[in-house]
Amino acid sequence: MSREALPAEPYWDGPLSHPFYSKVVKRALDFLLALILLIPGLVLMLPLAVWVKLDSKGPVFYRAVRGGYHNQPFRIFKFRSMVVDADKTGGTTAKNDARVTRAGKVMRRLKLDEIPQLFNILRGDMSFVGPRPELLLYTERYTEEEQCIMWVRPGVTDRSSIVFIAQDEIIGEQDPVEAFERLVLPEKNRLRVEYARSQSFSLDCRLMLETLKGVFGKAEDMAREKKNENR
Repeated sequence: MSREALPAEPYWDGPLSHPFYSKVVKRALDFLLALILLIPGLVLMLPLAVWVKLDSKGPVFYRAVRGGYHNQPFRIFKFRSMVVDADKTGGTTAKNDARVTRAGKVMRRLKLDEIPQLFNILRGDMSFVGPRPELLLYTERYTEEEQCIMWVRPGVTDRSSIVFIAQDEIIGEQDPVEAFERLVLPEKNRLRVEYARSQSFSLDCRLMLETLKGVFGKAEDMAREKKNENR
C-alpha cells in the first residue's frame, strides 16, 4: 500500500527507557508476528469486508489520520464501522451512537475492525502494543510530560484500551466530545505516558493477554445478550 503525503508535524524524538528493545527487538517481533498472522488475517478479513460492503453504502476501509511515531502523522487502517463522513460530526463515539452501522456494532465490540492494522504494523507505522494513536487535534496539545508518548510506536492495544474497553458507556450520550476530553482523555494520556516510560517485553506480553481476555469477555457478554433476547 502506497504512502500518501500527510500534513508535516515537527519531528520529535526523546530518550527511551529500553531503547534497544523498543527500536530493534520489538520492531523485529512485530514484523515477524504480523507476517505469521497475515494469511489467517486475510482469510478473516475477506468475509468481514463483504459484510461491511453489504451492510451500508461506502468504502470497506476507514483510513483516518493519526499522530504517530516521532510525531509523524500516518493513516490508520480499520474496517469502516460507521456511516460515511461520520467523523465530520465528531471524532468521539457516544453510547448508542446512530452513526455506527449494524456490522460496526459487532466489529467494534469484538475489535474486529482493528484487524487491518496488520498492514500498519508491517509498514512500521504501528506495533501490536503501544499507546493507541490519537487524533492530531489531541497530539498537538500534549504537554511536555506527555510528549514522551511519541517516543514509541503507537499500538493496536495498550493499557488504556483495556481500562476503557467500554468507552462509549463511560462517555454516555450527551456531548460525547466534552465527555471524552473530561472523563477519558486525561487518564488515557496518563496511561500512555506510563507505558512509554516503562515498556518491556514482559509488559507487552501481559497487555496482549489482558486484551485477549477482555475481547473474549465481550464475546461472552454478546452471546448472553443474544440468548436472553431469544427467550
